[in-house]
Amino acid sequence: MVCTLNTLQTNASLLEQVRRERGNPQLQLQAMRGFLERAGLSVEDLDHLNIIHVTGTKGKGSTCAFTEQILRSYGFQTGFYSSPHLVQVRERIRINGKPISKELFTKYFWQVYGRLYETKDAYGGSMPAYFRFLTILAFHVFLQEKVDLAVIEVGIGGAYDCTNIIRRPWVCGISSLGIDHTSILGDTIEKIAWQKGGIFKPGVPAFTVKQPDGPMTVLKERAEEIGCPLWVCPELGEYPADSGPLHLGMAGQHQHSNASLALQLSHSWLERRCLPAYSVSQSYSFSGTVGLSDTEWPGRTQTLNHGPVTYFMDGAHTTRSMLACVQWFSEAAAQQERTAGGPVVRVLLFNSTGERDSAAMLKLLVPCHFDFAVFCPNITEAIASCNADQQNFNVSVENMLTRCLDNQRSWHLLNGQEEKPDSQLLISRDTLPMVASGQRSETLVFPCILSALQWLSQGRDSILAHTDTRVIPVKPSVTAKAAPLRDATSIHVLVTGSLHLVGGVLKHVDPSNSVPL
Repeated sequence: MVCTLNTLQTNASLLEQVRRERGNPQLQLQAMRGFLERAGLSVEDLDHLNIIHVTGTKGKGSTCAFTEQILRSYGFQTGFYSSPHLVQVRERIRINGKPISKELFTKYFWQVYGRLYETKDAYGGSMPAYFRFLTILAFHVFLQEKVDLAVIEVGIGGAYDCTNIIRRPWVCGISSLGIDHTSILGDTIEKIAWQKGGIFKPGVPAFTVKQPDGPMTVLKERAEEIGCPLWVCPELGEYPADSGPLHLGMAGQHQHSNASLALQLSHSWLERRCLPAYSVSQSYSFSGTVGLSDTEWPGRTQTLNHGPVTYFMDGAHTTRSMLACVQWFSEAAAQQERTAGGPVVRVLLFNSTGERDSAAMLKLLVPCHFDFAVFCPNITEAIASCNADQQNFNVSVENMLTRCLDNQRSWHLLNGQEEKPDSQLLISRDTLPMVASGQRSETLVFPCILSALQWLSQGRDSILAHTDTRVIPVKPSVTAKAAPLRDATSIHVLVTGSLHLVGGVLKHVDPSNSVPL
């Protein structure tokens, strides 16, 4: 079934269709409405979902997670649609905070896919692309399961994102803005703000966090143009806690603005849907902070302790989010290192994808003083057939490995090291090489996430050392390089640069995430 879903990534005509629609963005929403109707749904059906619609560059997923948890703590049955998934595709569609079951996913998948496939010949053989299909599937699931509300995270942008066929959300939110997806959204933060403000709807309240002056002006102009009341959230410290100091379930100072936005979205939904006697001006005293401490959002400022090996995982993939990641990691790692009782080795496990500025992100990571920098593509294992949920057919293995080597070179230059022109080939498996740089640089490039984890953990993570885990052999020179890892009291591994990388790591180090669909 997941392999069938993945065919929606690879259809060349579909990719060409998406490129054409970028030149005429209104076509994207028209196409989405057409696919929705072919699946047996209508935009009028979506009006019954009591939707909270959220976009932003940084923190929109965390904001949605906080919002969903707050409203679930009030006893509502919640739906939550997000992207991307970390390990399994059904993570994207959640009911009451949990990914829908394998049984429900299978049932509803074939219902929607079957209706679309049966009608494709009448529409020139067209099928929706991957994200469009999953968005339609999420709407179908939430309607069939009769959730009380649905928290919907925008995929990319806002104005022309396929989630924006939503006509009547109860409230909209925009998290922190920054530069990302510039080929689609524009090359300035103001252009990006215009796209994000496209989710505003006439008469529907909207909230945003404090933004730089330029994008804030754009958001206000968009809100006025559309006829949408827009408020800026207060600082989290301005909220009265229910009892004692306010505690967030997700670590990091940057989560405070996400939590504040979630409080406003939750309160606005409650007052419009259930408590009409209350006014928005009373939202500062909203007693919804209890849900914040219970919120979990895997792969974002997440820490996993496996004996002497500790994984610090954050899917930061823009310079702004990387700044927040560095601050969180520096504080969290230092706290553990103070009580380590012996030498600690720091390892960076990094990858980035697409058009993102890897060098700019790596520059921010240099002050963390890593003993090793390890790079690998977002391939969980050398045998790709084992990982249908995490396959990406829109980029070649060669391109992924080239990107890793580019990141390695950037790291050398940023650390004042001379680049060695000819890297030494150390192993080769299924045409995926592992490369090490010159002797002065403690950096390695691995062919997949599993081989990187096996090397940096050196058998000291009991999960990875399980007898069922295949060990990829390396040359003696690479084994010798790892002596500090074997001798250290603790190994601290920061996994960052890509949510897909974080998901691949979680697949291997958190067995609860690795049950196949």
